[in-house]
Amino acid sequence: MRFVSNLPFATMDEDVTVPMSDGVHLSARIWRPRSSDAEPVPAVLEYIPYRKRDLTSVRDSLHHPYIAGHGYACVRVDLRGTGESEGVLADEYLEREQADAEEILAWLADQDWCDGSTGMMGISWGAFAALQVAARQPPSLRAIVISSFTDDRYADDMHYMGGAMLSDNLAEAGTMFAYATCPPDPAAVGERWREMWHERMEHSRPWVLEWLRHQRRDPYWEHASVCEDYASVRCPVLASSGWADGYSNAVTRLLGRLDVPRKGLIGPWSHKFPHLGEPGPAIGYLQEVVAWWDHWLKGVDNGTMDGPMLQAWMQDSVPPSTSYEDRPGRWVGEPEWPSPHIETTTHPLSRHRIGLPGETPDGTEALTVRSPLSVGQFAGKWASYNAPPDLPYDQREEDGGSLVFDTEALTEQVEILGSPSVDLDLSVSEPVAMVAVRLSDVAPDGSATRVTYGLLNLTHCESGGNPRALEPGKRYRATVQLNGVAQAFPPGHRIRLSLSTSYWPLAWPPPRPVLLSVHEGSSSLSLPVRPTREPDHLPQRPFGEPEGTPPRATTQLTPPEQRWEVRRDLIDYHSALEIVKDRGLVRYEDIGLDVGLRAYERYASVADDFTSVSGEAAWTMRFHREDWDVRVETRTVLRCSESEFFVDATLDGYEHDRRVFSRTWNETLPRDLL
Repeated sequence: MRFVSNLPFATMDEDVTVPMSDGVHLSARIWRPRSSDAEPVPAVLEYIPYRKRDLTSVRDSLHHPYIAGHGYACVRVDLRGTGESEGVLADEYLEREQADAEEILAWLADQDWCDGSTGMMGISWGAFAALQVAARQPPSLRAIVISSFTDDRYADDMHYMGGAMLSDNLAEAGTMFAYATCPPDPAAVGERWREMWHERMEHSRPWVLEWLRHQRRDPYWEHASVCEDYASVRCPVLASSGWADGYSNAVTRLLGRLDVPRKGLIGPWSHKFPHLGEPGPAIGYLQEVVAWWDHWLKGVDNGTMDGPMLQAWMQDSVPPSTSYEDRPGRWVGEPEWPSPHIETTTHPLSRHRIGLPGETPDGTEALTVRSPLSVGQFAGKWASYNAPPDLPYDQREEDGGSLVFDTEALTEQVEILGSPSVDLDLSVSEPVAMVAVRLSDVAPDGSATRVTYGLLNLTHCESGGNPRALEPGKRYRATVQLNGVAQAFPPGHRIRLSLSTSYWPLAWPPPRPVLLSVHEGSSSLSLPVRPTREPDHLPQRPFGEPEGTPPRATTQLTPPEQRWEVRRDLIDYHSALEIVKDRGLVRYEDIGLDVGLRAYERYASVADDFTSVSGEAAWTMRFHREDWDVRVETRTVLRCSESEFFVDATLDGYEHDRRVFSRTWNETLPRDLL
């Protein structure tokens, strides 16, 4: 990344308080041009719960001063109940959170240094917030810039996928259990810090409890899901994501369904901003963002809307690996979405083959599979963060417990862009069953690199809001949508489709092992093929080099640790995936604060006992300065029987190693056809 240090922005205003109508004050950090006192500028808001004073401050220092230096007031606000903002954060995307955002935008538009126009930007929670607030149409909001997000909180977030529960439902709950119970910094809020901290701990609950109460699509998930009314978004949208992220689908959905000026960008990246993109190549994303704001907040005719509606990184074939520094490939563009250049080809499945389009299947029998719990141990994370290495590994071992269909070796390159799907004529042996569908690139040496995948809880095959128990032996039709991707399959390689009845620990398995029967001839794979004869339709101006302002000074006091280990004991048949992400102790030099963060996850099972599976998410967060030493420890364990989930959780707060707060939860919730 190239650091730019000669931009004209003022010293930031730190710990600015923004009053809410209910008396709560939120904490903001503001960067703005020196000239804005005399010449007001538009304001751009990033609104997230991840602590502007420390944990996101290095990232914030890369892009907010950069955008401010190009003529904007950039504002980072911590959600109520996080960082130095007052109140309690009880769950994600609540009505109060969105109402607060509207009040913040109104406050910004009313400041003397603001010209009355505002925008919102962010990644992940910040992007959710921007899209959800845009749907509420606050009068000052002129445009948004969003990365790694969804428009559908139930079907396409880290909680559930195709009606199957993701292990990230527990992992994210563990993350927010920790973040929502951390103390504010006394250097910013004074002696009130202890009262604010205890209020947070006193009123916190493990969020997984609420998420387990809503195992099907219902009003809880419909709230703040823009897919319920795309017409509610009336401002321009610049949307981006990455193929290695869990959020690879919403960009194209917005392009296809919004009726506002919009642009889409999908690279090879994990859950990262495009200028910090991993795997690379990263791009000069902040230059694109500034151009977007210049056009929509300042009215500059700069051609930002020229060129294709969607630019996507067409990934070349690579050997399987849990991490890549760069993904080889090239940018391709589509003038609109859905693209007239994409041809959907339908391939019949028979005798373990993926047939050619229009080919008459030569098999009529039912092929069966009953997958062991070990299928899925090399699946990687639902959303890759690329740290620790968390992409799917070689799929050959996974395929050993799956029903597999291959094409013949390809005679010419095949490129796909979009969301593949599989239409299955099937029957199952149990009333609750799932199917995991994987598409892989198989090299001539047999190694298999997963390209994309999809899940479906088969009780949801007719309706996500009204699932029904399956009748064993009865034939059903089910369509499984796979995540969107852009992938080139070279000559000599084969395309593989793999079906399994479990995918642990990426997804929670059904109550009992299931025998799945797939009927040949009447089942098929559909691929969104982008013909290789099609030009790339790229704009004349290529992406620039990644830029940002110099990062905030920090010192690594103790080393970080990263682990991703699969363990199997062949005596008692215990298996476990253990993940450690420890940032070590980091000193933020300008405020003299030492911060430590350690996250531990463990997903375990015994043999093929589907009720033996368990997940654990444990966090430790420490804050230290001179005579101030505070630590929060949280732990959440999720277990199950055939009919119930069991949640055991603890929250402990420490001052100088003396425990000053402790609470335990032990709750049972019914399984809802899951």
